[in-house]
Amino acid sequence: MTRIVAGYAGSLRLQVPSSGTRPTSDRVREAAFSALEARDALHGARVLDLYAGSGALGLEAASRGAASVVLVEKNAAAAQVCRRNAAAVTRAARGHPPIVDVRAATVQSYLSTARGPFDLVFIDPPYDVPDSDLFGVLSALVALLADDALVCVERSARDAEPSLPDGLDLERRKDYGETALYWLHAS
Repeated sequence: MTRIVAGYAGSLRLQVPSSGTRPTSDRVREAAFSALEARDALHGARVLDLYAGSGALGLEAASRGAASVVLVEKNAAAAQVCRRNAAAVTRAARGHPPIVDVRAATVQSYLSTARGPFDLVFIDPPYDVPDSDLFGVLSALVALLADDALVCVERSARDAEPSLPDGLDLERRKDYGETALYWLHAS
């Protein structure tokens, strides 16, 4: 079961696509969002969630105070799940709900036409996406980042550290069992 961990939609159960995705565990999301809240990186943030799957990462940010979220998912069935989950999270909001936009597109095609800036970006590609493809995504993303933006990349803990383009610096790596989170900072 995947759910929103905290915020105004805390404990809300999210639908998960029947196949083709690997949801980020509640434990990893809770740790990541605790770190983001400690930095005050969520309130009013413009968030981009690439390879969104169920949308759990971006929608967790919405529940915790992000102003806007874009969920990008190429699989049509998963994009429909994102839309249903986004509707449930925005319905739970009191007052002014965040703006949630779901894009059924490949990450590369979205980035080629996207308009930033984004304050916070989640990148959780399938573990079999090669480092060269991830490097291309990160390279395209640099021009869309706000000053001091954060990028959180989820990879297998067994994989090598991702190659970074100019404009992004590794702030830290944190492992959670089989999952590694790389915190990147726009420079």
